Amino acid sequence: MKFSRAIYLALAGVLLAACVADQAVDIESRPIAVNQNAEAAGMAGAAGAASVANTLSATSPTYVTLTVATQNGSIYAASSGNEGSTPITSGSGFVVSSDGYVITAAHVAVAKGNEISARAANGRVYTGVVTAIYPSNDMALVKLRVFNGRAVVPAGAACNPLGSLVYTLGKPHGEGDTARIGNLQSMHFGRPVNYGSFGYPDAMVLHMGTQRGESGGPVFNGSGQLIGMVVSTLSDASGKSINTAHAISSNAIGKFICVAGGSACTPLWQALAAKPVDGC
Repeated sequence: MKFSRAIYLALAGVLLAACVADQAVDIESRPIAVNQNAEAAGMAGAAGAASVANTLSATSPTYVTLTVATQNGSIYAASSGNEGSTPITSGSGFVVSSDGYVITAAHVAVAKGNEISARAANGRVYTGVVTAIYPSNDMALVKLRVFNGRAVVPAGAACNPLGSLVYTLGKPHGEGDTARIGNLQSMHFGRPVNYGSFGYPDAMVLHMGTQRGESGGPVFNGSGQLIGMVVSTLSDASGKSINTAHAISSNAIGKFICVAGGSACTPLWQALAAKPVDGC
């Protein structure tokens, strides 16, 4: 059975502690449209949406939307007077350390040194820079300036049960912030995927249809723990979505963070990075 339903949830009063005097406190106040486009295994549709709604107050503050510009691009247009500049890409991302490290897809970040504008849960826009990029596994690390907020909690296990409920957070182009509910079809796609200068050697396969703008968004399990990052949606020969998306696994993200991430490489990420997924 397949159906789509949007439920708007107003999330208010989730307070994120601030550690610097000149920083605004983050309060979650944005609506998230919950879109169930693939029925989660073992759960009725309404129960799946309710399960996700119960964890959104914890996971939504970890998710950001990103606009990317070259070093001399549009993010500083207002202060520089160069108002003719335009962003080069936009997408989604998620906070992996409370001091402002964010993970997104490499094809969203494009290149190391690019400037980032990140809209957080409170509606405030933070600036940052792409500090590391891994094009062959479609991951990038961003460091936001003067940021303090909630980070994702990765699942302790590298392998995840097939058929289990998963959901993503992202912002489709021209639409609002969206949580998509689906299930985990496979831990492996079984062959590499390449698109221009970017790609990945393998990926988790999700039963859900994502859209442009959602790349780089987090993938959570039913308990609200991070298990991956959205990188692409699959289509048939005519370009029509087949309700399937790819995601980079959280242990691969952990390996990348601990090579490139400085303070983002916490013991939790270190432990996850050491766990193989070949046997999943």
